[in-house]
Amino acid sequence: METIKLKVLDVPGHTLLTCNAAQQVSLVYTNAYRPGDRVALEINTPGRYCWIQFEDTMPEVLVYVEKREINFTIPFGEQAITYSPKSFTGERHVIRARLATPEEVAVRRNLAFNPYDQHGDTGFYPHAVANVETRGEAVFAARNAIDGIFENTAHGEYPYQSWGINRDPKAELRLEFGRPVTLDELRLTLRGDYPHDNYWTQATVVFSDGSQEKLSLTNSLAPQRFPLETPKTVTWLVLKDLIQAEGPSPFPALTQIEAWGCEAAEVAEQA
Repeated sequence: METIKLKVLDVPGHTLLTCNAAQQVSLVYTNAYRPGDRVALEINTPGRYCWIQFEDTMPEVLVYVEKREINFTIPFGEQAITYSPKSFTGERHVIRARLATPEEVAVRRNLAFNPYDQHGDTGFYPHAVANVETRGEAVFAARNAIDGIFENTAHGEYPYQSWGINRDPKAELRLEFGRPVTLDELRLTLRGDYPHDNYWTQATVVFSDGSQEKLSLTNSLAPQRFPLETPKTVTWLVLKDLIQAEGPSPFPALTQIEAWGCEAAEVAEQA
């Protein structure tokens, strides 16, 4: 029987708390987190779908776990300002995870949503990376574009984090799924802190199957929807060739990217 396990670890890797392996697990950690602490999820077999909730003020999310162990480092300092001030604080933390059912895996959903994404090789998906992030600051990191937070009338710390491109016309954001998925719609929510911000009039999405889609954009604050005429089975996509509108502001930015669809048929059968 497939099982999973949760742990809380410190910087040297000492186990602070763990639980017995099961299909659905939880921890109640009754200490304040310290810099370098992390939550680890262990699975028996790589390539499983799990619901994770590494912080009880944040949503549960369905992710694809590629490795036998994945880690989420507790954010501190500058890294923490993209999360709610209520998150990761105090001395009582509920951490949960469970294996997903085939029915849950098969549902059409936003396959880009992952508020627990972090820099580096996380081992779980979706995962966002970019070739540029404004000044390397957490409030402008690529992960902000898939955290499910749509507040876009300001910029900076939570809840107004975004992907910032540092005025670079060659900026690209890569969204990795970690396995084949079939997409039928994209949605972009641009940051609209006008007049501080500008916006893009066009963007190009390149898919792992070699195809491309050009998206025409406006300065709307609402999610802009782009149904795909033919669904695409892909493992990644890249948002690039961002064409800025004329205007005095040099600061276009992305609040959210959504990739709607289902698991690819051959993958869903194995879930």
